[in-house]
Formats: sequence, C-alpha cells, structure tokens
Amino acid sequence: MPSNTSSMPPKMRRTRRLTALVFAFVASLPSLTLANPQIVVDVQSGQVIAHEEAFRKWYPASLTKLMTAYTTFKAIRAGELSLSSVVVMSEKAAAQPASKMYYAPGAQMTLDSALKLLIVKSANDVAVAIAERVGGSLDNFIARMNADAQALGMTSSRFVNPNGLPGKGQYTTARDLAVLSVTLRREFPEYAGYFALEGVNTGKKEYPNYNLLIGRFDGADGMKTGYICASGFNQVSSATRNGRTVVSVVLGADSLGARADMSADLLQKALTSPRGAGQHLGSLAPYGAGRDTVTDISAEICNPQARKVRSEGRDEAGRMKLLSPYIHEMGRPPRSVFAGLIPGSEPQPKKQNGAAGVIANVPIPKPRPTF
Repeated sequence: MPSNTSSMPPKMRRTRRLTALVFAFVASLPSLTLANPQIVVDVQSGQVIAHEEAFRKWYPASLTKLMTAYTTFKAIRAGELSLSSVVVMSEKAAAQPASKMYYAPGAQMTLDSALKLLIVKSANDVAVAIAERVGGSLDNFIARMNADAQALGMTSSRFVNPNGLPGKGQYTTARDLAVLSVTLRREFPEYAGYFALEGVNTGKKEYPNYNLLIGRFDGADGMKTGYICASGFNQVSSATRNGRTVVSVVLGADSLGARADMSADLLQKALTSPRGAGQHLGSLAPYGAGRDTVTDISAEICNPQARKVRSEGRDEAGRMKLLSPYIHEMGRPPRSVFAGLIPGSEPQPKKQNGAAGVIANVPIPKPRPTF
C-alpha cells in the first residue's frame, strides 16, 4: 500500500517527491543497459537460432557498406558495369573523412579493387567513388540503396550515405542486417570471396581485415565490421561448416575484441544447434523498445574511461585480447590480395617552372621585424 505522506515534515515530503520524479525520469529514458542487439540465422533455411533486441533501431556505421555492396552487385548482374569497370576518385569522394585511402581526385581503380578496399579497408572515400560510378551520382545511388532495402523487406532501415558515416536519418536493426546478409550469401555466392579476404595490398601498404574471426574461427568466411561513437562496435559475421552457413549480427559492443567474442559465441551456438529449429527470419514479429528512436551510445563508448578500458584490453604487442574459447591464433601473417590503383592513373603534382610541386610567382616570406 502507498505510504501516507501527509504527516511527514514538508522537507521530507519535498525530498520524497523529488526522488519519485527522478525515478520516473530515469525510467522514461531509453535503456542502454539492455543486451546488445544481436541475431544469428541459418542461411539456407532462414531459421533464427537466437536473437535479442533485434528490432532496436541502431546506427549501422560501416555495416552500411554491405548495402553498398549489394546494390553494386545488382548493377553488375544487370549488365550496367563489370568488375573491370573503372572507378574514378572524385573531389567529393576524396573529401570524405577517414577511414579512407587518401587517393587524390582523378585517381582510378577497377571496380574489383574498389570493392576489396570497401569491404576490407572500409574506405569511406572509395564507398562514395563506387556510389558515383554505379548510380551516376551520389544521390541516385543512395535512392537505389533505399529502394533495394525496401524490396528486401528491411522495413526499419534508411540510408543517407554509402559509407556509414554519422548522418541524420541513417539507421537499421539487427533483424534488417540479418535479412541483408542472408540475401547477400544466397543471391550472390560468386562474390562471397570479397567478404572472406584476410587482407589487401595496395602495392605500397598492406591492410589486414578488421574482422578478427577470419583465419581465427573455424569456418569463418566474412562479412563486415563497423564503428562510430554513436553505434559502438558492430559486426556482421558468417561461417560455414559441414555445408551449413550461418550469419550473425552484433551491434553496440564496447570494443573490437568484445564484438569478435560475441560474434564467435553466436556462430558457434548456431553451427552446433539442431537444424530446422527456430522461427523463420521472415516471420519474426517486431518486439521490444527502441523502435521509434535510434539508440545513441556515444556517451558510453567515447569517453576517457571507456578508451582506457579498451587500451587495457590489448597485450604488450598492441593486439586485441580475445576471450572467446572459439577464437584461436592465426599463427601467420594475414594473406593479402592486390587492391590498388590502375598503374599510371594516380595524378601527379603539377609542374611549374620545371619543378614538381613548385608554384610560380609565390612571394618569399620576409622575417617580421621584432619590436
């Protein structure tokens, strides 16, 4: 029964009311302490083996590039272009924030190399260059991304760019990403190798895959990672054993290691579960909170204490500590494949007065007088 506050001193009554208001306010806030959104699905059957908070809206970060790849694969199949088509780095593409390749405007690469850099290096500049090449313009490509997402039944997803950089109105869910990932594996098996690459080599530098399961989890064969402050550390993973392929989605982990550990545990659970068990992905009904607003965990992820904890999660060599018993050491350097510019296509510094990079008629600065 509610307590009688009429006999309390005025100061105590005010304190009680203030406490009740604080509890009510906290209860009204979106909960960030719930389980991370996650789901794991059998690709062939579409059966959902496990899921939590699968319909909570989340920032996709670089998992957006899975949608970029899907729309590009569709364009290739439709005959609009091929893997040997030339992708040109525009000024808009080159101006994108890191992670990027820092290619100068005018630099050229094949679509094959561009896709490798998109998926393995997660290059934001390359994502925009691909979008402009496939769509004719960035806006047209984004419209195609959203049309493709709706056609797939990704009912709680919207994209405003092809690289996943923070942008108003960009969101997805673990369930929608599972739909996309399952479709990628089913409809475009010929391109599955892009997601399984251990690394790429531009001819000047090697870049290992950010997916720490590739080469370290038995059967791991893709797919993509992503990170921004608002989303935390996201990962879509796939693995195949004994002819069975499963995909997992983990959103909002607090580190690279944590997202790898969680993904490995989900994949292991799925690969060792009975076939045919679970509800079909297409019939999974929306549930839970967080379906009206996009969850933002920036305050939890991008603060000094969180960064300190992440730095302490590395060994003396700077490698991320992985805790899942299903992840083992690779025991060798990652194998990389070439993904770089077309030879001779990289713009050279302009030559003036016979010297590269020297601009004519620039006055030589004179020392200022001291007073």
